[in-house]
Amino acid sequence: MDRLKEKVALISGGARGQGAAEARLFAGEGANVVIGDVLDDLCKKTADEINSKSGAKAVVAVHLDVTRAADWRAAVDACERQFGGLDVLVNNAGIANVKGIEETSEEEWDSIVNINQKGVWLGMKAAVPAMRRRGGGSIINISSIYGIIGSPGSAAYHGTKGAVRLLTKAAAVQYAPDGIRVNSVHPGVILTPMVDVVPRSELQPLINMAPMKRGAQPEEVGWCVVFLACNESSFVTGAELVVDGGYTAV
Repeated sequence: MDRLKEKVALISGGARGQGAAEARLFAGEGANVVIGDVLDDLCKKTADEINSKSGAKAVVAVHLDVTRAADWRAAVDACERQFGGLDVLVNNAGIANVKGIEETSEEEWDSIVNINQKGVWLGMKAAVPAMRRRGGGSIINISSIYGIIGSPGSAAYHGTKGAVRLLTKAAAVQYAPDGIRVNSVHPGVILTPMVDVVPRSELQPLINMAPMKRGAQPEEVGWCVVFLACNESSFVTGAELVVDGGYTAV
């Protein structure tokens, strides 16, 4: 229950799905959490539900458009103002589509790159100075199995998640002297609103490609994020934690 006691975490895309699951698990393990999202009402509702269950104000909701540096600075400021610092950043926010290279418009490409790739960079850029003030920290960037392998579609998503994978390694090398660990998580099919971009007729065949023959609940990824956030993973940096039911092992 206390794996994250006295730690302060910032989770982007925290209003629903995987981000909300991470926030619930973090709070349950003793962390104070700031969740950020563009879905302001839902973000506040998620924070209120977690606080009501825990009986404490462990979670604070803020508006966070991950493509805006000013929003990131305000979110980090909220961590320091509300809870005294920042120890953990989870770059969770992301969007997807299932279009190939020729079918993807320039506007769609730019949107996915701005949220999935630029947003991760801006998050780290804002968080690192605050982590230095705490003497170290842990950054967890949510990539995807599509940052490791290819598929016939999802070109922009592949491009951004592959970028997150290597940006994570570059940051791990750069910030190791500061005591800041940086790792990436690579989920397979997770049963959240994100899979709504996949046509229903294609979802089950996609799930069946994994040896475990099922999609994961968001908490199954969330516990892996908890591990990377806590001191149990103190010698883990620059790593790729794949959570895919064996999909990429085939």
